Amino acid sequence: MEPSDQLLFTYGTLQHAEVQLDTFGRLVAGEPDALPGYTIDYVEIEDQRVVDVSGLSVHPVLRATGNPLDKVTGVVLHVSAAELDAADAYEVSLYRRISVALTSGREAWVYVG
Repeated sequence: MEPSDQLLFTYGTLQHAEVQLDTFGRLVAGEPDALPGYTIDYVEIEDQRVVDVSGLSVHPVLRATGNPLDKVTGVVLHVSAAELDAADAYEVSLYRRISVALTSGREAWVYVG
């Protein structure tokens, strides 16, 4: 089994059990954390498969503000490189994955708009 050594900061549908089971094939343990300098916005999802899996046609998306007082709370998931690839496939083209520093000091991947 591949090690779950990748950290993925989640703030939306990747926290949902049904999305994790469909995307990763398992429920993923995580810890609370936060991301400074961002706020949450919302986007309409047109990919019917993603809507079917999540049960939602509107998903949250992070927007950088540069203001350290802005903060988004979420959950850090421990995933493997293959599971990170699966998360890339789940996220639609409105999102891109970047590396960020969390409030805890940990570095993690996150999807932003």
